[in-house]
Amino acid sequence: MTGIHPMTGAVDAFAARALLAEHAERSLDVQYYIWHGDTTGYLLFEALWRAAERGVRVRLLLDDNNTAGLDPTIAALDAHRNIEVRLYNPLRHRGLRLVNYLTDFARLNRRMHNKSFTADDRVTVVGGRNVGDEYFGAGSGVGFMDLDVIAIGAAVPRVSASFDRYWNSASAYPAERLVGTADTAAAAALQGRFASTRADPEAAAYLAALRDAPSVRDLLSGQISLEWSSAQLLVDDPAKTLAKEKKADLLLSAMLRATGAPQRSFDLVSPYFVPGDDGTKALASLARAGVRVRVLTNSLAATDVSAVHAGYAKRRHDLLRAGVQLFELKPTAKAGKDEDARHLPGKSAASLHAKTF
Repeated sequence: MTGIHPMTGAVDAFAARALLAEHAERSLDVQYYIWHGDTTGYLLFEALWRAAERGVRVRLLLDDNNTAGLDPTIAALDAHRNIEVRLYNPLRHRGLRLVNYLTDFARLNRRMHNKSFTADDRVTVVGGRNVGDEYFGAGSGVGFMDLDVIAIGAAVPRVSASFDRYWNSASAYPAERLVGTADTAAAAALQGRFASTRADPEAAAYLAALRDAPSVRDLLSGQISLEWSSAQLLVDDPAKTLAKEKKADLLLSAMLRATGAPQRSFDLVSPYFVPGDDGTKALASLARAGVRVRVLTNSLAATDVSAVHAGYAKRRHDLLRAGVQLFELKPTAKAGKDEDARHLPGKSAASLHAKTF
């Protein structure tokens, strides 16, 4: 059985990762598509560093598409005796990154979108959130409404096995080969960056809000509620990055096999909802057969990728005529749970980032 605790609040999501790093005893396996060099990004870099200082083995696997400006930090982390960093499907040219796409688009257009944070092969956080202020309710920019889960039990070794599969894949490169070897002053410079991040008034306010949040107290005391059930882990084959995957092994095929055809209702939450011809026909067919179909996605004003909205907007009339119910998030929506709204500075706008069905 697997114990699952969903985290819709930004406070919960950051605190879970920070506390896992703080209490890890043997290992931290961390895999992300995006890791920003902002307040929460450096707070979590510091959490990994502190764990490594205690003797915890830290493995950090980052998709290289979003590491611009982080090469010195990556090099300093990788130089620590207990930290190893690998970059997934890397960019050769570290400075003018756009040049890589002009010369090698077919390879670089295939990215690692996975997100997991696993401690001691016993507890994991998986879900929609990358690492950055917009995902954790920090700063004053757009806040993403998202969903993660904490999991313990039978599913965790499967997450660890998936991490190992990506870590050992042909597309994961030791960071040192790309960013070079850090010099002797790099560790001190990185710790100085940690200190300056914590001293920043915005970071101090965020950390104070975390300390006051009821959800964090529940995490600290082990009082979070768990839903115990059987669970499946569905993950793309990393061979997909090299265009060597089999269609039957792709995530969509696995999800369809796992769920079967909806009989009564189908609720879809997707920030980047582009159904295409086949998807539009499939959803319309379900609705005409009497299945209640509801879709929640971003409005044009709330989306962070307007081109994606264009791919969805032209399908709206066909979906509505078939009986599909469409809902679009307003940018004025409150990001996170009520407790987040009480404890964290307000965002200027909200954007949907969760993906569930």
